[in-house]
Amino acid sequence: MFISKSAGNLIDKAQDGKELNRKEIIQLLTLPVNCSPELFYAADKVRKEQVGDEIFLRGIIEFSNHCERNCLYCGLRRGNAKLSRYRMSEDEIITTAKQIKKTGIPTVVLQSGEDSFYSTDVICRLIERIRKETDLIITLSIGERPLNDYKAFRQTGANRYLLKHETASKDLYKYLRPGCNWQNRLQCLRRLKELGFETGTGNMVGLPGQTLEILADDLLFMRQLDTDMLGIGPFIAHPETPFAGIENDDIELTLRVLAIARLLTRNTNIPATTALTTIDPQGRLLALKAGANVVMPDFTPENYKIHYEIYPGRTDVCSAAEIISKLKEDFQSIGRTVLYSPGNRPGK
Repeated sequence: MFISKSAGNLIDKAQDGKELNRKEIIQLLTLPVNCSPELFYAADKVRKEQVGDEIFLRGIIEFSNHCERNCLYCGLRRGNAKLSRYRMSEDEIITTAKQIKKTGIPTVVLQSGEDSFYSTDVICRLIERIRKETDLIITLSIGERPLNDYKAFRQTGANRYLLKHETASKDLYKYLRPGCNWQNRLQCLRRLKELGFETGTGNMVGLPGQTLEILADDLLFMRQLDTDMLGIGPFIAHPETPFAGIENDDIELTLRVLAIARLLTRNTNIPATTALTTIDPQGRLLALKAGANVVMPDFTPENYKIHYEIYPGRTDVCSAAEIISKLKEDFQSIGRTVLYSPGNRPGK
């Protein structure tokens, strides 16, 4: 498909790994729709060169939907009185981790709202038991914690930590996350890196108040922070939040942000998020063809999973067993394979 010489030159520049400035990133975000296949192809080529054709699997356990924050965009927010809350017991978490181990998936992701019910000691005990009873690689995604907590988690055996920055705009962050501080978020990310965690960050695309300039700043932030994982997904409005009714079905922009993130950060691990599949049944495959290289099937027990309502529509997602049985077929259709290895970022 024909694209202008200037658009082609800009995509080539990004593919070659040359540094892009804010203006150039905005230009990539606003290229005509007919340029998207070329942009996604470039990102996919860099993905192949930098991290290979294998798709890394991580098994998620969403062990609590309690949250002490009141973020405007999230269905787990403290103010959602209609949500049926749950907390998985330690034994339930361990049993689920063992199910992940049986599939051959090497990594468990322990994810929850910011729930201080799970104290430092409890999280450390979970880490110890998972390491002892399954030897899985452990990723935590449990929000902002004091430095001493992070130290304890690392010393006990946690390997990775995912903490999305959500947005690079301090003003938008303050609006979206009442009572939270963007600088504290940044400090947490820096501390995690300093402690030796493989660290992940990321953003949502399509947030109310978000501009293309803010998205460009997100991408520059991700490149500057040089984290090992990037979680990029679309904003989907939950009916029990202040953003109820706001439509965002623009998967194209999310895929562009993901593709540009691949071009800027080169060898990071980038998941094809479940939220993309909620917007478009082919969302996972589209992301994998635009630079993504990780898929994270959800192993949360069904009786709990239906209540982990960060956004609506998640109950329609297949169970972990169904996903795994279909993954190889899907991946083969785009010339990719599943790799049951740790999936560390190259050089880590």
